[in-house]
Amino acid sequence: MITAGIIIAEAAAIYDGKKAVQSQSYGPESRGGASKAEVIISDEDIDYPKATSIDAMLALTQEACTKYYTDIKSGGVLLIDSDEVKKIPTGDFKVYSFPIISTASNVLGKEIVANIISLGLITEITRIVSHEAIEKAVLSRVPAAFLDLNKKALHTGFEKGATLKPV
Repeated sequence: MITAGIIIAEAAAIYDGKKAVQSQSYGPESRGGASKAEVIISDEDIDYPKATSIDAMLALTQEACTKYYTDIKSGGVLLIDSDEVKKIPTGDFKVYSFPIISTASNVLGKEIVANIISLGLITEITRIVSHEAIEKAVLSRVPAAFLDLNKKALHTGFEKGATLKPV
């Protein structure tokens, strides 16, 4: 998901002409524990590089959801992997649920593109960056042999995101 954060920041800053800053942090486990990528996107200058009240959050694990959902501001968005996050938090935010990892694995044949599906979903739900910008950013980051797979993953996210309703 760290790569997804970098990609959406690049989409905003390079292809949509917005201001963006991206940072990440890892739990002490480094692999398998809760990690966090923060991306701030604005039309204005960004004074502080850490998110203090977030508009949108993606949680692919229960641990990450439980640990970070309290940072979502009123009216924000929480996108969860419906297979992984069973204890859905409540608050003054919209929750969208979709089987991200299993779709990557079962529909596209590669679990590794779950992050790209997520980018399509988040882009469609929030419209924080344009479809064109996120597609250019994704395709500029992946090896040539995987361009079609990643493009299909992104468009799967767009298509599924267009049909999602808050739970």
